Amino acid sequence: MTTVSIVYHSGYGHTKAIAEAVQKGAAAAGAQVHLMAVDAINWDTLNGSHAIIFGSPTYMGGPSGQFKMFADATSKVWFTYGWKDKIAAGFTVSSSRNGDKASTLSYFQTLAMQHHMVWVGNDVPPGNKDSKGTEGDMNRLGAAAGLMAQGNADQGVEGIHESDFRTAEAFGKRVANATARWNK
Repeated sequence: MTTVSIVYHSGYGHTKAIAEAVQKGAAAAGAQVHLMAVDAINWDTLNGSHAIIFGSPTYMGGPSGQFKMFADATSKVWFTYGWKDKIAAGFTVSSSRNGDKASTLSYFQTLAMQHHMVWVGNDVPPGNKDSKGTEGDMNRLGAAAGLMAQGNADQGVEGIHESDFRTAEAFGKRVANATARWNK
């Protein structure tokens, strides 16, 4: 069975809610999914996973400090090439539509490349890109490198658009399916 671990930090609950939607999609694709907050990592489970999905809010143009502490702790795995050829992917949430989320996804890609992992991006075409588009379109923020979501700063998870949750589920399914193909 394909195993996927989702490692995330969530400051206000938005990123956790998106992580749970990614988990739902990966599980629907038949994967065994482990959801781990960065302050509660099970390193044996993480190291034994076929895929690792990174998640963090975008704070000040990059991942949260808590996520970076986790990333620094992975140097022990790096020394042994423990994640070489595992699938990697990433997602981020911020309160604005842009919020420099691409910088956070780029950070995740660099972390994955440092570990010699294989990156999987988002395969949902950009939505809401023309006069016929709507906020209800999947991938309404137009991300290709990974998953981007937006949650209003003055609201809890109810401030995340429903289309972002649907896109997150599709992203989880994509990563699980890509991992299964890679491991054949």
